[in-house]
Amino acid sequence: MDTLNLPAVGSHKGQNGRLLIIGGSALFHAASLWSLTVASRIVDLVHYCSVPENNALVKHEFRNGIVVPRKNVEEYIEEDDVILIGPGMTRDTETQTLTNTLLKKYPQKQWVIDAGGLQMMDISLIPKQAILTPHHGEYANLFGNTDVSEIAKKYSCIVLLKGEKDIVSDGNHTEEIIGGNPGMTKGGTGDVLAGLIASLACKNDPFVATVMGSKINKQAGDALYKKVGPFFNATDLATQIPVTMKEMLL
Repeated sequence: MDTLNLPAVGSHKGQNGRLLIIGGSALFHAASLWSLTVASRIVDLVHYCSVPENNALVKHEFRNGIVVPRKNVEEYIEEDDVILIGPGMTRDTETQTLTNTLLKKYPQKQWVIDAGGLQMMDISLIPKQAILTPHHGEYANLFGNTDVSEIAKKYSCIVLLKGEKDIVSDGNHTEEIIGGNPGMTKGGTGDVLAGLIASLACKNDPFVATVMGSKINKQAGDALYKKVGPFFNATDLATQIPVTMKEMLL
């Protein structure tokens, strides 16, 4: 099994990962909150930038993230380890402009690009070592039927093609991760996975973070299936992931 860097004894606040999540919309308000839910259990600090109603919810009720208004988001891009963009963002010109402007301006940062951000991304702006997390429909729209390893090599990025069998490639190495069950077709489970991978990437090699994120996510889903069959949701998955991580890693 690939080795992950885990929080060290004697470490201090901020040394075990700082993640910025840019996502959410009035229509898909819960998606970025699922990413935040799992991330807040793994990294030291999560900065959260969404639409006003989501920001208010996190600030006054959920509280497991530091709210960042959109006008200040670039300050946090500069200081955080990883930026996750896309969960819950809609396919519109606002998402397109925000995503492509930030990718173009900050290509040196470690990006995880998911959902709406992925769908509206200009593929010519994919930063090196970025982690892309498409399902099969998104992948086909972006890259047609080109092999995952070819796309990863062409753009010098990491691609996770999600499905019953996840395929992860950086162009030089490709892994297939099997597992999962019908309960994981629920809306939001992909947002949980994006938050998990982004959190792991804060202090780990992006390819290792992606492979291990896939493995942990599938094992967590299978653990839930043993308990309740397919009758669980994205929040249940986000709650199970720390339990599965302890069993796998400690």
